[in-house]
Amino acid sequence: MATSAERPADQADRPACPPLGGGLLPPELRAWMVLLAATGTVEQRLRSAVKDTLDVSHDEFLVLCLLAERPGGLRMTQVADLLGRPKTRLTYQIACLQHAGLITRRSVCGDRRGIEVALTDKARERLRETSALLAATVRQALADSMGPDQRAAVSALVPDPEDDPLKS
Repeated sequence: MATSAERPADQADRPACPPLGGGLLPPELRAWMVLLAATGTVEQRLRSAVKDTLDVSHDEFLVLCLLAERPGGLRMTQVADLLGRPKTRLTYQIACLQHAGLITRRSVCGDRRGIEVALTDKARERLRETSALLAATVRQALADSMGPDQRAAVSALVPDPEDDPLKS
């Protein structure tokens, strides 16, 4: 577990995730709680970084990330399902992203109600320009909220950026 001396001053007053072991909870629940605490830290920092670098909301950023992994685009119902978002909320987010010139919407051939969304070249370029900074934000948030053993366990779940097949 990182001590307050090992964390930046703005993080010294917040406790790091507790180490696993002991206590009343089984290891799976304790691990889940550590993961939730770390995720909260990452999400809080990423919200700010995303707004500063891309000028979109965190939820809109998640839509962009999902579409970045699907070059041909996705139906809006698939986006809603994959992100666990209500379709009405997603419609608003898609409209904002389309207005910003970051996504396109088109009707699905053969389905008059189906709408498919995809990234624009502008969005792809902005994601290329900012992805290293945003990835560093995630790494630093994890480093500040977990001890070395916990970071190693989480890192085993996250692909190494050097091995990333999407890296250009």
